[in-house]
Amino acid sequence: MIRILATALLLALAPAPLAAAEAELIMFEQPGCPFCAKWNREIGPIYPKSDIGAKAPLRRVQINDKKAYGVTLSGPVIFTPTFVISVAGRETGRIEGYANDESFWGLMTQRTADIPAPTTPASEPAPTTTPDPTASH
Repeated sequence: MIRILATALLLALAPAPLAAAEAELIMFEQPGCPFCAKWNREIGPIYPKSDIGAKAPLRRVQINDKKAYGVTLSGPVIFTPTFVISVAGRETGRIEGYANDESFWGLMTQRTADIPAPTTPASEPAPTTTPDPTASH
């Protein structure tokens, strides 16, 4: 009996799996930022098409527009670009700056590893059944 209660307690206290629908990547940027422009050229067009982009869709925020942040941050955003991974409105990871595509993808892979891939409906149509002419009604 104690073992059953202990198992039930552990299951109740276990963290829930992260939901992809609640995850997003917030890019804090500002006009004239050369590293933001570099990210926009190198990553911007392909990010939404990537597996990581599907797990954490991009939302852009101007660094000075604090009302648009919409996330509980672990600390202030000082540099642009700053990329914040948010799950259910809370920061779970951060990348400050942008050097190149290889380091960005590597860091994003690490920081989004716990976010499940979104599920999509099957692309094949549901099978159709044909009535059996020998069946009696």
